[in-house]
Amino acid sequence: MKNIFALTILITFSFTVSNAQLYKPRKVTALLGAFSDEVKLLEQSVSHKKVKMVHGIQFTTGKLNGRKVVIALTGIGKVNAAMTTTLMLQSFRPSEVLFTGIAGGINPELLPGDIVIGRETTYHDFGYITFQKQATRQTRNPITGEYNPAFFKADSALLEKTVAAAKKIEFVSTSESRRAPKVILGRIVTGDVFVSSEEKVNQLLNDFQADATEMEGAAVAQICYQQEVPCIVIRSLSDKANGNAREDMLNFLKVAAQNSAALVKETLKEIK
Repeated sequence: MKNIFALTILITFSFTVSNAQLYKPRKVTALLGAFSDEVKLLEQSVSHKKVKMVHGIQFTTGKLNGRKVVIALTGIGKVNAAMTTTLMLQSFRPSEVLFTGIAGGINPELLPGDIVIGRETTYHDFGYITFQKQATRQTRNPITGEYNPAFFKADSALLEKTVAAAKKIEFVSTSESRRAPKVILGRIVTGDVFVSSEEKVNQLLNDFQADATEMEGAAVAQICYQQEVPCIVIRSLSDKANGNAREDMLNFLKVAAQNSAALVKETLKEIK
């Protein structure tokens, strides 16, 4: 873990310093996911497929629904997500990044299989006291030294295209749901913990007005924000983050991943 963390810091710092103001995007869309179930559904649909290894991370390139793409599995957690995102931006220079996958539901009106399109993301486990003795949840931009926003907003154009794409899909319901899956614009909170506690759900709802929680999105959004690369986080719920979260995740993972991947693939049709 120390080696992964050190590599992440080294790559991120060298990339952000040397490439500040120099990022020249290519006409390729980056697709990231934390679980193999999520990523495989996308890779299986790619034509003209090629694989490139970068620092041991596999990146799959090709075309998907008429768009050039590069796809990668980040692994679980903020450090892994930040490392893979940085390597992807440095090596492939995508014009936008879509992060997809499963999440735990915080909004009490949502069920497994529902979709949260992240209007904004933030960390629920980050915070410190400044030299001025003020509490803050804001991270700092290593390029400028300035505070990042507390909430990383989705790119407005990607948000519009994702919403348009969602209206064209008939999502799959879970075996226990008696209604069609909902799709909402919401707030996603990120932390290095798998939430499986009703008490924690209530805390995230009260403190952040969160709709969903996961372990990577804000890290991806932060890297993209600092490099001025359009980004959006799309999450399909596999559980309600309560005491049954692990069992529900195992039961509904495939449905959640299928709905998330379907929305990403349809969104690619909207990107010109």
